[in-house]
This record gives sequence, structure tokens and C-alpha cells, in this order.
Amino acid sequence: MAYRNGNYSAFYVSEPFTEGGLGAHATKDFVSYSMLRAWKGGDSAFPFNDSHNKNYNVRDGSDWEKTLKPRIRERLSKSKNIVLFLSSVTKSSKAIREEIDYGINTLGLPVIVVYPEYKEKSDIINCQSKTIKKQIKDLWDKLPKFRDSMDSVPTLHIPNKKALIKKALENEGFMVNTKKEADEYFYPC
Repeated sequence: MAYRNGNYSAFYVSEPFTEGGLGAHATKDFVSYSMLRAWKGGDSAFPFNDSHNKNYNVRDGSDWEKTLKPRIRERLSKSKNIVLFLSSVTKSSKAIREEIDYGINTLGLPVIVVYPEYKEKSDIINCQSKTIKKQIKDLWDKLPKFRDSMDSVPTLHIPNKKALIKKALENEGFMVNTKKEADEYFYPC
């Protein structure tokens, strides 16, 4: 079994993916992923180990079945969890469906869901009833594969805040070998 120490980031970028111009760099979900990389670049102790750096890069012209899908699966197999960026612009692309389906349903990877448009815990949970807000649950409908699979792994729902993302990345309950029971989790207000 491969050493599984990576954090696999799943995010929407429009297809076909292009690196030219602004391309993915202008997509909200990709910008959030880039921020994780920047935090790691600025602080080597930041607990993000990017699974996308674990094998060869892929290009837009790459064949889906021969190149893209196998590389996604290889990266996921070396990961301890998935960091999913879910926002109002997220769409259910072929790549994100594969990442979620293989990561959750085949490998059993826990998912840390980061909501880029929300900055506070109270933005995603009702602090009085201690439940996830409807506006957040509505975002799950953007990714039916995630919505329909999330009950088989622990999922942690957090706003886009560095301190909470750091805490989540260090939380052993959301790592494949030490994961909690399958359920929806969040950090209380």
C-alpha cells in the first residue's frame, strides 16, 4: 500500500482546462486551492501536503482514459483525505465527479469541505440549533456525486479561514487511517 500522506484538493475549473491567460486562476475554487499552496509556501509548518505534486502534471490535451483519470487515481491513492472547495460557481465536471467517486466510494477518503464564499463558522452552521444551514446544504446539490456519497465517510464542513483549515488538516478524525465514523461534522460556534 502506498504511503498516504497527501491532501488531495478537489475543485472546479471549467472544461476544457487551459493554463493560458488567466484560465483556472480566475476560477474561485482554484483561487482557494492556490491560497493553500501559498500558505504552505510561506510557512513550511502549515500542514498541507499537496497531492497534486505527487506525479506528473497533466495538460488539457491529455487523453482522459489513458492519462488524466489514471493520474487522478494515483494522486488520490497517495492521499489521506480530500479537501473539497465548494462554492456557488462549482459545477459537476467529469474530473470532479471522478475525484469524488473514486476518492470516497473506492478509497474511503474523508472529506474536508471548504466553502470559499464563507469566512465564519456562523456562516455555515446555525449556532443555536447546531445544524448546517440550508444555504450550505443547497450547495451539495451542485455535486450530486458528493451529496449522494458523503454519508459513507466523515465530512467536515468549514468556512474559508486559515486557522480552521489548519485545524482541519491536523485533525486525525479526517485522515483515512484514523477517520471518525461517517457523518457530517463542523466546528461549533
